[in-house]
Amino acid sequence: MAPERPPAEQAGQQPVERPDEQAGERAHEHAVEYKGAPLDAEKGPGLGCFWLQVIVLAIVVLLTPMSVVWNWPVLVTIVLFATLLVLLLFVGQTIIFLLRLVAADRRADARRRPLRSQTKTVGEIEDEAGDEGVRE
Repeated sequence: MAPERPPAEQAGQQPVERPDEQAGERAHEHAVEYKGAPLDAEKGPGLGCFWLQVIVLAIVVLLTPMSVVWNWPVLVTIVLFATLLVLLLFVGQTIIFLLRLVAADRRADARRRPLRSQTKTVGEIEDEAGDEGVRE
């Protein structure tokens, strides 16, 4: 679903930018967008949260099959299995978020060309196309 444009943009006029938007755009020229805004590391889980989730997941992964071997009540095994599925979901989502942060951080740095590349990278082509659009 495409974001709606303000009426000024729909009529072909230049949109009026607020000063806080201009400063943010200059600071994050190559910022990776997430849900229409630059991806912010402060708005999500950190490494401490991730490692805590991984430790709890490892414990639950070990306890779930052992609960069957040790003949624990079926209800306990069901709860452990449900907890395992929920923890897998959360750990997976946290990994995805942290990988996006790493990718955004690397992308914000200068683009690096592969050492033996004879052709331009996709990022270099996009940068040139963006620069030409600004000059016109």
